[in-house]
Amino acid sequence: MTSTSSPVLTVLGAGPGLGLSIAHRFGAEGYRVALISRSSQRHSGYLAALADNGIEAAAYVADASHPDQLRSAVDAVRARFGRIDVGYYGPAAFETAPTGDITDLDAAGAKAALDSVVPAVDFAGQLLPEMRERGTGGLLFAGGLSSVVPMPPLGGFALAAAALRNYAITLHAALAPAGIYAGTLTIGGLIERGDIHRAMAGQADVPTIDPDDLADLAWRLYRDGTAAEAVINLLT
Repeated sequence: MTSTSSPVLTVLGAGPGLGLSIAHRFGAEGYRVALISRSSQRHSGYLAALADNGIEAAAYVADASHPDQLRSAVDAVRARFGRIDVGYYGPAAFETAPTGDITDLDAAGAKAALDSVVPAVDFAGQLLPEMRERGTGGLLFAGGLSSVVPMPPLGGFALAAAALRNYAITLHAALAPAGIYAGTLTIGGLIERGDIHRAMAGQADVPTIDPDDLADLAWRLYRDGTAAEAVINLLT
């Protein structure tokens, strides 16, 4: 592939909600798409949906919490597409962050919460050298509203969300002079079509958000390159 090839989006933590919507939104702008998730079970459906919209895509299996697996998947994306221009990191790794009242959080729980952010840093670190060399590209993250609004019942999850948010907005400040974008969606609401939304069906009256709307917002953040964050708050 040459430097003039169409750009490539890599979605880490691809799922049926926001991850897939991000893939479709960037695909509509001419991006080729690489999906990475822990299981290949749903990949065929994702790829078929993207192909139906004329989007070239491929899928790979890796657990982001295992550095060797993540490295192998990123290497495979580059071998297939020749480049990576934008990386999107979803919040799936937060599954390891303990919940429960923040006053009950102990040192082990805090370590587990902060460890859940490490894959985001690893992912960014694997993409940044290429972006720095070209002087262009972007990193997008997504996290929860507990990073900016106190939500004591979320415990360690809130700690992890705050760490990820701070990492993203600090990256924004660090990378902007190099022509590279970094930013985050801070989301307060239940993302429709996602796994959590399906699991909670009929269990709670939580405002929902269309992932296509979030994906469009992510695209505009990257396209404009000025704001480090967009906050969507349907909860407070």
